[in-house]
Amino acid sequence: MHPMVNDDGTAKASKRPETASARAAGDGKARTRPRGRPRSFDRETALEKALLAFWERGYEATSVSDLTRVMDIGAPSLYAAFGDKRSLFEEVVRVYGTGYGSFTDRALAEEPTARDAVERTLREAATAYTEPGHPHGCLVVHAAANCSNLEVEQSLRDRRNANIAAFESRIRADVAAGVLPPATDAAALARHTGAMIQGMSQQARDGASREELEAVAEIALSIWPRTGTHTG
Repeated sequence: MHPMVNDDGTAKASKRPETASARAAGDGKARTRPRGRPRSFDRETALEKALLAFWERGYEATSVSDLTRVMDIGAPSLYAAFGDKRSLFEEVVRVYGTGYGSFTDRALAEEPTARDAVERTLREAATAYTEPGHPHGCLVVHAAANCSNLEVEQSLRDRRNANIAAFESRIRADVAAGVLPPATDAAALARHTGAMIQGMSQQARDGASREELEAVAEIALSIWPRTGTHTG
């Protein structure tokens, strides 16, 4: 039998027929091979980096390319782990609310009166809004600036208004308990508190120091009505 050769006269490599066991082994490898590359980043670390980016630039000005750069991941990994930009932002806001921005909820839950809760909130805001290591001010106040996404803008507005409503509820409870005078305008006083918190946030962005914001908080507290027996 003559060996098989190529057109140029060289011998052709012989091919042995594939056995059934070899085919089965190959099929098994094909079935067990993972699809795509495994995610190789720490999700919480990446989320924190996204939070800081949105906090610094706002929702509108932070692009997906900005996010992938600061998070040090590719766009496919971002979408696979967090969904689209808006879904990532919504998660960022939730994380912010349980971390950096949780002082208001804690004050309302732990302080005995509305005035005590407002005093603690304003003083902690003066610290939180100016401390180093992260952007100044409040993410929920600033992230929707110049935002064309109406749903994002409304979501942040709802969060701010929810805080004002929580203060109003506590003020009304104090009026009912005799801690505050019956004529206290609970809605206006709560709105004043919201204006102070949001204004302090903007002042921090503009460079106000913690001590300057604490002085503002002291003046804000001086207008609170008192009954003749309350000494809080």
